Amino acid sequence: MRLRPPSVPLITVDPYFSVWSPADRLTDTPTVHWTGKPNTIVGTAEIDGTAYRFMGKLNRADNTPALTQTARDCDTFATYYTFEGAGVILNLTFSTPLLMDDLALMSRPVSYLKVDAKSADGACHSVKVKIAVSEEICLNHRGDENVTCETIENDTFKAVKIGSESQKVLHCSGDDIRIDWGYFYLSVPTCCGKAYTETVNVPFVPNRRNETAPEGFKEEMTFACVEMPLSECNNYSTLITFAYDDIKSIEYFGDQLTSYWNKDGKTILEAITEAYADYDCVRAKCQAFADRMFIDATRAGGEKYAEICELSYRQAIAAHKVAVDTEGNVLFISKECFSNGCAATVDVSYPSIPLFLIYNPELVCGMMRPIYKYSRTDGWIFDFAPHDCGQFPLVHGQVYANNHIDGQMPVEECGNMLVMTATVAMASGDTKFAEDNLDLLEAWVKYLEAHGDDPENQLCTDDFAGHLAHNCNLSLKAVMGITGLGIIYKMLGRVADYEVMLEKAKKMAAGWAVRASNGDGSYRLAFDRPGTWSMKYNIVWDKLFGTGVMDKAVTATEFASYKRHINHYGMPLDNRETYTKSDWLIWTATLAEDRGDFEEYIAPLWENYNCTLSRVPMTDWYFTVTSNQRGFQHRTVVGGHFIKLLEYYGKMKNWMK
Repeated sequence: MRLRPPSVPLITVDPYFSVWSPADRLTDTPTVHWTGKPNTIVGTAEIDGTAYRFMGKLNRADNTPALTQTARDCDTFATYYTFEGAGVILNLTFSTPLLMDDLALMSRPVSYLKVDAKSADGACHSVKVKIAVSEEICLNHRGDENVTCETIENDTFKAVKIGSESQKVLHCSGDDIRIDWGYFYLSVPTCCGKAYTETVNVPFVPNRRNETAPEGFKEEMTFACVEMPLSECNNYSTLITFAYDDIKSIEYFGDQLTSYWNKDGKTILEAITEAYADYDCVRAKCQAFADRMFIDATRAGGEKYAEICELSYRQAIAAHKVAVDTEGNVLFISKECFSNGCAATVDVSYPSIPLFLIYNPELVCGMMRPIYKYSRTDGWIFDFAPHDCGQFPLVHGQVYANNHIDGQMPVEECGNMLVMTATVAMASGDTKFAEDNLDLLEAWVKYLEAHGDDPENQLCTDDFAGHLAHNCNLSLKAVMGITGLGIIYKMLGRVADYEVMLEKAKKMAAGWAVRASNGDGSYRLAFDRPGTWSMKYNIVWDKLFGTGVMDKAVTATEFASYKRHINHYGMPLDNRETYTKSDWLIWTATLAEDRGDFEEYIAPLWENYNCTLSRVPMTDWYFTVTSNQRGFQHRTVVGGHFIKLLEYYGKMKNWMK
C-alpha cells in the first residue's frame, strides 16, 4: 500500500477491543484505543542480551532503544512491519480475520500477532520476544479500579487473564468510553513460551509547559506479559494472540445478549485454542480474499480507490458488534463513534451498506432489525422511521434529541430504511425480510409522498450547519425511497404496484429537476436558494438500480459542474463550508459515467488520508483545504467507500435487472 494510513490498525475486533498506532513508525508513540486514549502495548526483542523496542512505548520519555523500522504495509485484514537492528530482521504481522461469510469467525474476539526473526548478517543471534499489555485494555482509564490477574495453561497456549475487580457488565453507555468489564487474554504457545504479570512504574511526562497529570492518574500499572525465545526449534517464529471475552455484548430491549461467536456456549479458551489451530488456514483465506478485493477494486475505480477500500474494510466492520437476539436473529449493532455514541443509527447504517451488500447482506438486515422492532413498540409515537435505538451498547430505544419532534430526521430516515431494505432484497435475491416489514415500509412511503417532494425545515444527516428547509438532496432521498418500495413490489410479483411507485418517483424527479435548476446545468442546495450547490449523492441509487427515474442529462450536467468546486483535498459537501464527507464524496464520484472522471474526483480523498496531520482512524468529516479532521473518527460509514465496487459487482451479478 502506497497510502500512508492516518492511524495504523493493529487490533480491530469491535468498538471496545480496538488498538491503533497513530504514527508512521510503530515505535514512535504509545499505542491507543480508537478514541485516542492509551491502550499501551509494548513489544521488545532481547537480542544477544540487549533489549530493543519494536512496538509502542511506555510514555513519551521511554528511552529504550528502538529497532529501525524499514517497512510498513497494510491490506484488507493485516498490517505488516519490518524492523532491523543488532544483526536481526524482525517481521510482524497483525491480523484480525474479519471474513463476512463466516460470522462465527468474524465475531470471534481473537486477534493475531505473528513474529518472525532471521539473521541479517549471517551470524547466529539469541532472540527473545516480549509483549506487554497494560491494564488500560480492560479499564476505561488506567487506575479507575484494581484489576485481577490469572495465569492459564493448556496443551496449546499459556495466557494471562486480566480484568476489573468489579465486573459491572453492561453497566454504562457513552461515546468516548472504553470497556471496563469482561476479561482480556494475552497468549503465547505452550511449547516454550512464558506468561506472567508485572507491575511497572510509568510516571506522567508532560509534553507542554505546566501540564499536569489527569485526574485519577496512577504511576503504577499492571501489565499482562508473554515471552517467547525464537530459535531453530520454532523456526524463529511465534504466534501471539490477543483476545477479549466481554461476557455479555449488547443489552437489547431488556435482554443481555452474547456475541455471535459464543451464542451456543463456546468459551473464550476454546476460541483461543481454535485460533491457534486454524491460523494458517484462516490467513490463507484472508490473503486470497484481500488479493481478489484489491484487483476488483482497482478494476472498478483505480489503484488509489482500491487502497482506500483496503484501509476502510477493518474499520467499517470493527465499529459494529455482532450479536444474536433471543429468537436467533443476527444483530449488527453499530456505534456512532465520536459523534454521540448512538447505537443502530439509521443514517450511519445507510452510508455503510455498500460493503455489507457485497459480502453479506444479512448483516444489513442485522442493522435494521432493531429499528423495525422499536418502530412497533409503544415507545415510538411517530409515523416515520426512528433515528437510532439507543446508545452503545444499550439498545433500548431512540436517545437522539431526547425523542422530541424538533430533533427528528423524518424524511432522511424513512428514505434510508426504504433504500436499505430494497438493496438487501436485490443483493440477496430474497424478499422475506422486506415482506415481513412491508406495513412499515408502506407507511414510510406515505410519509415521503406527503413530505419528501419539498421537505420542510428539518435535519438531514449532513446538516452540520443547522436545519435546512427545501433541501434538494434530501428530496432526492425521498425519490429513491419511493423507488425502493417499487423495487420490492416488483420482486414480490406486484408489477402494477411497482409501476405506480416508479411513476410517482419519476414525476417527483421531473419536478425536482425544474425547481432545483440553477439554469447552468448545476442544481441547488435548497430549492429557494439560487446559485447554491451541493453533492447530490442520494441519486446514485438510480444508477445502481437501473431504474431511470432521473433524466440522465440532469445527472451528467450536475456531475460536470462539480469540477468548479473541488479543493486540494476534495469537493466540499455544499457551498456553506469547506468540509466534506468521505462517504458521500465517493458516492458522488460514482455518478461519473467515465472511470477516469471517477478517479480524478476521488484522488484528493486519497491525498487527504495520505497527508493529514490528524492521526486518527479514518475520519469521514474533514476540511478540503487543510485536510484537518473536522470531527468523527472510526465510524462505520467508511463502508460506503465500497459503493463503486458494489456497482462493479452489481453489473457482474445482474443485480440491476
